[in-house]
Amino acid sequence: MKHANEHPYSVVDFPKSRIGTIDLGRIARTKHHIAGLLEIDVTDARSRLRTLRRESGVAVSFTSWLIKTIATAISEHKEVHALLHRNKRKLIVFDDIDIAVIVEKEVDGKPVPLPVVIKRADKKAMAEIHREIEAAKSQDIRNEGDYVLAEGSSALQMKLYYLLPAVIRRLVMKHILSRPLLRKKLMGTVILTSIGNKRGLPGWFIHKSYHNLSVGVGSVLKKPWVVQNEVKIREILNLTILMDHDVVDGAPMARFISRLTQLMETASGLEWRPAFAPERR
Repeated sequence: MKHANEHPYSVVDFPKSRIGTIDLGRIARTKHHIAGLLEIDVTDARSRLRTLRRESGVAVSFTSWLIKTIATAISEHKEVHALLHRNKRKLIVFDDIDIAVIVEKEVDGKPVPLPVVIKRADKKAMAEIHREIEAAKSQDIRNEGDYVLAEGSSALQMKLYYLLPAVIRRLVMKHILSRPLLRKKLMGTVILTSIGNKRGLPGWFIHKSYHNLSVGVGSVLKKPWVVQNEVKIREILNLTILMDHDVVDGAPMARFISRLTQLMETASGLEWRPAFAPERR
């Protein structure tokens, strides 16, 4: 609806899906996150991904490789994705790693970021992760019940949630977040988010998150990089990692980041056999 006066403006509908984002953003302010700003050489990984897609015909994306690599690193350092028990005196350390990834969907004619949770990402092949993401991208948004893609709350529950006053909504959200098993089921234990790195924007973005472990994917830029004492042009990924200091100390954080960097810079899992052979469950 447009208004004609000396200060022209338009009034547009606010997508209901953004209400949950606002609520979680307010809750995220209470998290004691430590931010790590990383530069990671992904030249070999991107080269191998292109070769695999060309020679094998298997669909796998950079995002699906990132999810698998993050899950692998977490599986070796599980304390980084632990959740606090309700009594705040114990940690729940899950064996399975569920990673939420943000997928952009069109809601009421507007692009809106919505989450899909990749269950047991550490035990899935990259091609399977890729298929789940693509299925979420193609999922129709019929009502508020679809605002958590693939597996989530019922439409009636979501409609009721959006009708509640803000104070009550946040109490409901805090109740969910205080229950580790329910929280893992609905939101996963880790989230991967991005600002849309196709534009090649330099630098990092410092995001907010209600997850104890959150990974923000920035741009991949070509820049000079020292490789075996030689300066070469490499493809460098800007990555932001948030970890809740209430849950994990600095030393385990450093070990996890070191292992994740190693896996990414060695293009872990992108050889034909380990990347796409069926995995045991």
